Amino acid sequence: MRISEILSKKGGLVISFEFFPPRKEENWPLFWDTVNRLKRWNPDFISITYGAGGSTHGKSIELSITLRKMGFNVMTHLTCISTPIKKIEETLNILKDEDIENILALRGDIPDGWKRDDENSYFSYAWQLVEFASQYNFFCIGVAGYPEGHIESKSLEEDIRYLKFKVEKGAHFVITQLFFDNAFFYDFVERATKVGINVPIIPGIMPITSFTQIVRFTSLCGATIPQKLMDLLKRYKEDPEAVKKIGIEHAINQCRDLIRNGVRALHFYTLNTSPSVEFILEELSVH
Repeated sequence: MRISEILSKKGGLVISFEFFPPRKEENWPLFWDTVNRLKRWNPDFISITYGAGGSTHGKSIELSITLRKMGFNVMTHLTCISTPIKKIEETLNILKDEDIENILALRGDIPDGWKRDDENSYFSYAWQLVEFASQYNFFCIGVAGYPEGHIESKSLEEDIRYLKFKVEKGAHFVITQLFFDNAFFYDFVERATKVGINVPIIPGIMPITSFTQIVRFTSLCGATIPQKLMDLLKRYKEDPEAVKKIGIEHAINQCRDLIRNGVRALHFYTLNTSPSVEFILEELSVH
């Protein structure tokens, strides 16, 4: 089912999960355990990442098809910066044939050492991928939003202009990058509304499960960890279970506040592990 239809028709809270294809064979059992544990929450859709520079392209498409056949409503990520247009076209045709109608159109990061070759044509921006996929008149297209601005944007104003351009080219909804202070999300929605962006904006929630991991993630994407939360994480950084508990409590408070303020959809970055997300959903009484 198209995500835009779910967002417009469902009366309760829309719940979705992000997974990624494990790179190592030994991590697949944990992946399937996570999928099966979270399946009981009846997610409205799940998303499958594409890997940096399309590095897990084959596994991502194969996994998307498998999960679609298992009954999940799947959204497949597509990146374009280092993927030839003819490969993108091939992928879109496969997804269409498999009745996977939801995609997340992303520019993607340039792989280290990668250079364009003269034999292929490439897109340079996500809006080009959105425009290209829109021509199929089949796909429901999501794009990424950045509550604190994309790390490469010169200003928040420039960042929101790029988002509006993606919507004008055919995007049906927005899913945000992780954030830990809801004020950034509310400000982002307000700025988007002011420039005429009228598609649904879904907040992306990432429960903190590791101190070193979240410090690395936020340094790469430019997200801010509130000082009070950071001080607490630093105090317990040598205690993994305490860090997870802090992360769960913070995410629960985030979600409750978002729901109180009218947010009707939550997208969880699971990192292929389920306990934290399950604790959160239990506390939110999502069934």
